[in-house]
Amino acid sequence: MRLRALLDTDALGLKLLGGEEELDRTVRGVMTTDLRDPSRYLSGGELVLTGLAWRRDAEDSEPFVRILTQQGVTALAAGEAELGDVPEDLIAACARHRLPLLAVHESVAFATITEHVVRQVSGERAGDLAAVVDRHRRMMTSGPAGGGPDVVLDLLGSDLDLRAWVLSPAGRLIAGSKAAGPAALPAETCGHLAAEHLTATRTGRRAPHRVLLGGTTYSLFPIRSAGRSPQTARDARETLLSDWLLAVEADAGDWAEERLDLLHGVTQLIAVERDRRDAARTVRRRLAQEVLELVQTGAAPAEIAARLRVAAPVLLPGLGAAPHWQVVVARVDWDGDEIEGGPVAQALLEEILVDPLAAGPEHSDRIAVAHTGDEAIALVPLPAVSTEHDGSETGVLADVLLESVRDPLTAGLDGDGHLTLGVSAAVHSAEGLRGALEEARHARRVAAARPGRVCAAGHQELASHVLLLPFVPDDVRRAFTARLLDPLRDYDRRHRAELIPTLEAFLDCDGSWTRCAGRLHLHVNTLRYRVGRIEQLTGRDLSRLEDKLDFFLALRMS
Repeated sequence: MRLRALLDTDALGLKLLGGEEELDRTVRGVMTTDLRDPSRYLSGGELVLTGLAWRRDAEDSEPFVRILTQQGVTALAAGEAELGDVPEDLIAACARHRLPLLAVHESVAFATITEHVVRQVSGERAGDLAAVVDRHRRMMTSGPAGGGPDVVLDLLGSDLDLRAWVLSPAGRLIAGSKAAGPAALPAETCGHLAAEHLTATRTGRRAPHRVLLGGTTYSLFPIRSAGRSPQTARDARETLLSDWLLAVEADAGDWAEERLDLLHGVTQLIAVERDRRDAARTVRRRLAQEVLELVQTGAAPAEIAARLRVAAPVLLPGLGAAPHWQVVVARVDWDGDEIEGGPVAQALLEEILVDPLAAGPEHSDRIAVAHTGDEAIALVPLPAVSTEHDGSETGVLADVLLESVRDPLTAGLDGDGHLTLGVSAAVHSAEGLRGALEEARHARRVAAARPGRVCAAGHQELASHVLLLPFVPDDVRRAFTARLLDPLRDYDRRHRAELIPTLEAFLDCDGSWTRCAGRLHLHVNTLRYRVGRIEQLTGRDLSRLEDKLDFFLALRMS
C-alpha cells in the first residue's frame, strides 16, 4: 500500500509532520520498536511505530533516524502518548534524511495501525478472513471491549468450525477459542505440540507442521511478528525459542491454498497481540535494566533502594511494604557459533517465570527481565517469604522451575543448544541485591556443568559439595572415578553382580545394613558379601568416613 493511502485513512488519525514529497513510497510491513538500534529487525519497506522510549535527550534522534534510513524504512510514526508533541529534534532529523514522519494521536493504539497495515498489505487475499476482520474490529483493541487472540480463535471456531489454541514456545497455553476451551488441551498435550513444533523448525520442515497425537491430527503454524521474522535474523536459532505457535485441530495437508492463506493471515493478526504484549513489558524491562546497571556499577544502596521503590508498584500493584526480591539468571549457548543469546534468553525467561496456573497473554505478568550480552537477568518481586536461606522460602525454586517446560525446550535446543538457569535466595534490601546477582550467576555455572540441554540450579546447592564438583578439571575427574569405579564396573560386566547399584544404595542409606538390605530386597548376609567384594576390589574400607566420601564423590562425578 502507498504511504499516502495510510495518511488518508481518517480512522487512524495520523498527522504528517514532514516528508510530503515522499508520500508515494510503498509500505510493505509494520514494526513497533523502542530499541535505540532496531536494525537487526528491519528488512526494508516498513512503517516503524515508536513510543519514543529510546529517546533520552535531543542527541539520540539523529542516530536513530540514520539507522532507519540505512535499513530502507518507508516512514516513521511517533506516538504522542509518552512525551506529548513529537520533539523538534526528531522532526529535524527526519527532514535531513528525507524520512517521512507521522504523529500518532494518543487516542490511537499502535495495534489499530498495525492491524490496518497488515490487512492492506496482505491484499485481503482470503475473502472470508477480510469479512471476519471487518465484522470484528474489536478483536485487537485493548481494554474491556477487546478480546485479543481469543476472539480471533472464536471466529475460527464459529465461522470455519476449527478448534485452535495459541501456545508459547515452552508449551504454555496463551489463548483458546470458546469452542476448544482451555481444558480441551491438557498441559501435557501443549508441551508435546510445542516440542514437535520446535523439532520440525530445527530440522527445516516447511510449515504447517502436522502432528498425530492420541488419534488426533494437529497442524502447527508459527506466529512471527515483523521483528522476529527469520528473514531479519542472522540465524534461525535467534528466533526459534521465542515464537508463539498456532495449533489447529485439523489436517492442513488437505487444505486449499485459500484456506492456508487464511490461517497465515490469522497468525499475522495474533502477532499484533504478541507485539502489544511485548510493548506492555517494555516498562518492566526498562526497570530491570536500570536496577541491573546500578547494581553492576556499584551504585550506592540508597540509590538502588530508590529505584526498587519505583519498581515495586509497577510489578506488585497495591503492595504497601517493600517486597523481598529474587534474582534469576539465564543463558542460552549454541555449540560452536557466536549467536547472540541474550534476547532469546530474555524471552524464554519471561515465559518460564509465568505462573503456570495463570492463563492468557497478560497472566498478571509481574516479572522484570533485562538482558546484557548473552545473559538474561530477572528481578522477581515477592510479597513475602516464609523464611530465608534455608530452602523453604516461597518464590522461585530451581528444582521446579523447569518441570513443565523441559521437554519442549530440550527439543528446541537438541543437537547444539544449552539453556542454563541459576536462582538466588530471597533478599529484602538493596544491599543484598548485588550478592543475589552473584549467587544466581554462580548457581547458573553449576547448572552449566551438568549433562542435559536444559538445567537449573538454586542457591541451596552453593553451600554443598555440588558447588565444587563442576570446577574439578576433566582429567582429574576421569582419573579419580576410574580408579574407584572401573574395577566394580568390570566385575559387574563379567558377573552381573550389581556392585555399583549396591554401593549407591549403601551410601544413600548412610551405611545402614538393615535399611539398605530392605531397599535392595536382599538378605543382610548377601549385602555384607557384596560390600566385602567392593572393598576387596578397590582396597577401600566402607566403615571409614573418608572412603565413604570418596565413593560418594566418584559416583556424583561419573
